[in-house]
Amino acid sequence: MEKFEDIINSDKPVLVDFFATWCGPCQMMHPILEELHGLIGDKARILKVDIDKNQELAQQYAVRSVPTLMVFKKGKLEWRQSGVQNAATLEQIINEYVD
Repeated sequence: MEKFEDIINSDKPVLVDFFATWCGPCQMMHPILEELHGLIGDKARILKVDIDKNQELAQQYAVRSVPTLMVFKKGKLEWRQSGVQNAATLEQIINEYVD
């Protein structure tokens, strides 16, 4: 199993969706992330992190509300936003970090 640190240290941008199964807005993000995957293909990776199963990670990144989305590149946190975002906005943000 891949480690979170290894995944976010990728040369490709990694969009991390910190979510909870009981969170309504988080459930709204699922089809948006599917759409985003169709838009970006292999340019970036999308990773979903359940805060209830990964409490240490959620604490490490001070996730106070869900969904919280973060973009990492080469291990560096480049962008962060809480709340539902649309696929077009996320695509623009990810494209800023694609080589």
